[in-house]
Amino acid sequence: MSPQPVIRLLLLALCLARPAAALELKIATWNLEWLTLRPLGDPALPENVQPKTAADRALLRAYALQLDADVVAFQEVDGPAAAAEIFPPDRYSLVLTNDRVIQRVGFAIRNGLPFERNPDVVALSITAEGGRSLRSGADITLVLPGGRLRLLNVHLKTGCHGQRLNADTRNCATLQRQVPALQGWLAQRREELAPFVLLGDLNRRMDGRDDFLEALRSVAPLTRATEGQASPCWGGGAFIDHLLAGGPARAWLVPGSLRVMVYREDRSQQDRLSDHCPVSARFRLPD
Repeated sequence: MSPQPVIRLLLLALCLARPAAALELKIATWNLEWLTLRPLGDPALPENVQPKTAADRALLRAYALQLDADVVAFQEVDGPAAAAEIFPPDRYSLVLTNDRVIQRVGFAIRNGLPFERNPDVVALSITAEGGRSLRSGADITLVLPGGRLRLLNVHLKTGCHGQRLNADTRNCATLQRQVPALQGWLAQRREELAPFVLLGDLNRRMDGRDDFLEALRSVAPLTRATEGQASPCWGGGAFIDHLLAGGPARAWLVPGSLRVMVYREDRSQQDRLSDHCPVSARFRLPD
């Protein structure tokens, strides 16, 4: 046998003997701020909401392609048609909650990543002041060679960013009413010994001894990707968009992988984009 075929056989043997690289996923959360296809003046929209134009949505789509995440947990999206404007169907599969509210939550999952849809966490969609229903949580499981990864995307009540949950305000009282639903979901994942990530717009700063975060951690240990970090979005500030890893996924979170994709436009263009920037982290699943 000539030397060249022997060398090729040796190289093939080395490749087969080499362990497969661990799967690494980029998982992001992004509040798209009143993303809707409804026209200006639609009675379902608040009077102060300026719907994004086709050019605005194209700009957001360009940022989504730049983000290039494997999974995006999005918030404030008015249905699958609006979501598809940002996450094109040739790249992403879309899952949204069955809520009848405009500000729905959901997932864009890169095509080719197998997943299962779980029932919406409707216990989060409590009635707030003015009789408005809040958002359910979107719940999926990624079914991957390295294991299953459960993801819960939430958009919690705003207006109680730093006060204690028992503060004498309606917003804090409403957020406090959402805590048991989250605790129940976490308790189920703990009993299953399941790897999971709770992520989304939690509308809560979690610096210091935060009683909201402590209430969640009392049920299951959690590693917060945003721990000890400040967001550079639109000039900087505390994070309210978070990724919280639990179960075996705590070890899958790649240290130092937190990223915030900031916009190139100045603050005068914020309404064209969103008041939130995409926040992402990487997870390396076992072989």
